[in-house]
Amino acid sequence: MAEQTALADIGDDRGGRPDSAVVRDALGVGVAVGLSGFAFGVTSAGGGLTVWQTCALSLLVFTGASQFALVGALAAGGNPLTAAAGAFFLGVRNAFYGLRLSQLLALPRAVRPFAAQWVIDETTAVSLAQRDRRGARIGFAVTGLTLYVLWNLTTLLGALGAEAIGDTDAWGLDAAGPAVFLALLAPMLKTATERAAAALAVLLGLGLLPALPSGVPVLVAALAAPLALWAEGRRTGRARDDAGEDEERR
Repeated sequence: MAEQTALADIGDDRGGRPDSAVVRDALGVGVAVGLSGFAFGVTSAGGGLTVWQTCALSLLVFTGASQFALVGALAAGGNPLTAAAGAFFLGVRNAFYGLRLSQLLALPRAVRPFAAQWVIDETTAVSLAQRDRRGARIGFAVTGLTLYVLWNLTTLLGALGAEAIGDTDAWGLDAAGPAVFLALLAPMLKTATERAAAALAVLLGLGLLPALPSGVPVLVAALAAPLALWAEGRRTGRARDDAGEDEERR
């Protein structure tokens, strides 16, 4: 019964795109984002982490925004616990991705613990863009495999080459991770509420940098989402009240 419900949720498997088109798109995303692992490797090693620590983060954590947040906070002299907390809360979004993908992909139970490692922004975006389960599974697998291999390989190369490159700030590589994350996030901000939440988060994060310890502004910026939703709820409520008053006058 659960299987039938999940199938109905994503439509007929026979109506999807050709496998070659899904693979092409998945490879494009995996290669484009995977190469930015070099910037992470350089930034992490330049921030004081060893090559092995840097590679372990990519192998075990494997979520770019959280990794950059952690090493950035540590490099700035932040408390390790605060830095880890900021990285953790950035990574929590992957748990919500997993809830949706578990229905969409309907993978065998034995495979799910391994697939969970690849539940990130890019694999979720490619999977949800497909019109059937077969396409979603192919997109998820190809994106995840390509990105995991390239991200870890370029992380190692970046960490090894950090000494040769020198000051990462001078090259601007410390901004590569946030830039990639913003490039992925920007197309998702389709409604006024989402754009308002993003703008408020930027204001909170940047405005509190001089006043709070490193890593804490990221945590405070997360308050932008409930604040924006609260404001949207108030606006919607007033609109309903106005509509009700107009209806009564008629």
